[in-house]
Amino acid sequence: MSVDAERLAAEIETLSRFSDDPWPAVTRVLFTPPDIEARAWFLARCEEAGLEMRFDAIGNLFARWVGTEPDLAAVATGSHNDALPMAGRFDGVVGVLGGLEAIRSLQRQGVRPRRSIELIMFTAEEPTRFGIGCIGSRLMSGALTPERVEALLDDEGLALSEASVRAGYSGAVDQVRLDDGRYAAFVELHIEQGPLLERRGVPIGVVEAIAAPATLRVEFSGSGGHAGALLMGDRHDPIVAAAQVILATNRAARATGAIDTVATCGLMHVSPGAVNSVPRHVRLEIDVRDTDLARRDATLASIRSAATQAAKDTGVELNTVVLNADPPATCDPQVIAAITATCDELGLPFDRMVSRAYHDTTFMATISPSAMIFIPCRDGVSHRPDEYASPADIARGVQVLAGTLARLAR
Repeated sequence: MSVDAERLAAEIETLSRFSDDPWPAVTRVLFTPPDIEARAWFLARCEEAGLEMRFDAIGNLFARWVGTEPDLAAVATGSHNDALPMAGRFDGVVGVLGGLEAIRSLQRQGVRPRRSIELIMFTAEEPTRFGIGCIGSRLMSGALTPERVEALLDDEGLALSEASVRAGYSGAVDQVRLDDGRYAAFVELHIEQGPLLERRGVPIGVVEAIAAPATLRVEFSGSGGHAGALLMGDRHDPIVAAAQVILATNRAARATGAIDTVATCGLMHVSPGAVNSVPRHVRLEIDVRDTDLARRDATLASIRSAATQAAKDTGVELNTVVLNADPPATCDPQVIAAITATCDELGLPFDRMVSRAYHDTTFMATISPSAMIFIPCRDGVSHRPDEYASPADIARGVQVLAGTLARLAR
């Protein structure tokens, strides 16, 4: 399987320059100018490869290499192009540009697949602009309703549907949902975003399950006041309650004793936000993940219970809401078998593993047999400008992806 590693590395470099922040940081938020420019650049690369292009109403991009029996369900691959603020250049991109190079690699062999192979660039895998991740794949799988999409607003009050139209995508959002059986299989290539493959010296990870994420919003409200004049005994301080919940979040995740349970308080907004003012309102957003749904939900319940107790202890008002709670994904044995057979054929060692980050595969797995291929990333670093995957590791991942697609498309 011949992979043009030099060309692929140059394309990843070029794509990373479409950013609101200077290189090596990548900030590419949904439907901002860098995102729109990156989409146009990627579209041109797909057209160069002779792929048939289409878009849906939310901006998911589909590039199809038509097989000899085009009426058969296609085999699909892909990932996302958008990036968190001050992120790296490999997250998602390896699966998009790597998917394109996998198709080009198969084209260079001169053998046309029986099933069509479709490359998907999913819209808004990152929860940057509209507060929810995997918007494209959620809609495609039916996990997100058109009604909820219509209610999504950015910080400026602009609706997602209007932002899509301004970016050049039109049509009915209810048509984004794909029928079950549309794809015979789906495979996503991705950097691990963790340290295990690098530590073990293993070039390929075969993902068998994807952890289930849930997001909990916790809001505390108190009376506030002057930091000097309001006596300690008279305070009902929401930030004290918030501090208790942050500590409880850490304890709850550790208490399960399972390596796959993780919980993070990644966002705290304090109002009015002045050093000489006792806060009136504090909002936390907490991410809880696990490969075991019952254990994840028990951890979530423990955090909510701690929030109730914290509000009682401090005399503040409490409001909690679960923003999303997705089920874990189990990867398909036959797709896994195609990946492992390809690794064996190429003489590449692999580890079977779980993904503790979630991906578009989480939702594609509900409508199609799906699995993921991981490659190592340096020190397990991701979502940072120093995120890095070597050209050699990327090329090996593309080799495995190309071989897997070829097997599945026969």
